[in-house]
Amino acid sequence: IRKTLGDEAWPSLVRRFYADHRSQTPLFPEIAREFIRYLESRDDDALPSWLRELAHYEWVELALQIADDALPPHVPEGDLLAGEPLVSPFAWALAYQWPVHRIGPAFQPDAPPSEPTLLLVRRDAGHQVRFAAISPLVYRLVELLGEGGRRGGDALRQLAVEAGVDDVPAFVEQGAAMLSRMREEGTLLGTVA
Repeated sequence: IRKTLGDEAWPSLVRRFYADHRSQTPLFPEIAREFIRYLESRDDDALPSWLRELAHYEWVELALQIADDALPPHVPEGDLLAGEPLVSPFAWALAYQWPVHRIGPAFQPDAPPSEPTLLLVRRDAGHQVRFAAISPLVYRLVELLGEGGRRGGDALRQLAVEAGVDDVPAFVEQGAAMLSRMREEGTLLGTVA
């Protein structure tokens, strides 16, 4: 945000944040979230329309880096179709109106694209935060699995119905391969214990 807004607008915005915003917490790691709250409370046409979402996108990286390392009970090699796949607490599917992963000094759009920007953000075993653009189907799959309470095969069949797929068994078969890749990359921990 600092580089994108520039050497005049950024310090001015920060000064207004510190002067005008009443933070809900004194914790230093929460300042970025407080900044998002500040931006959300403002009705300022002088600020770029994408700024709130860009601030959230930048906060996500910090939030995942400092997240508690505790993992819920799970079966790493559990059957992802017959069992209930468990989404890692360090993997978040995010939807933005603006292409936040591309906004920077050289790209500051005036209008949002017609399609939302869907991203999977995850922290890997080396504590590196990775961002990847994902399809609407993958976004919805992560959303369904994150709700919990359904077997992987059931989630894939529901997704096939929602997408209007004719060959549901073939879709589930391809989806099983996707679930395996998601486990390998760390998006899924395995199945619920």
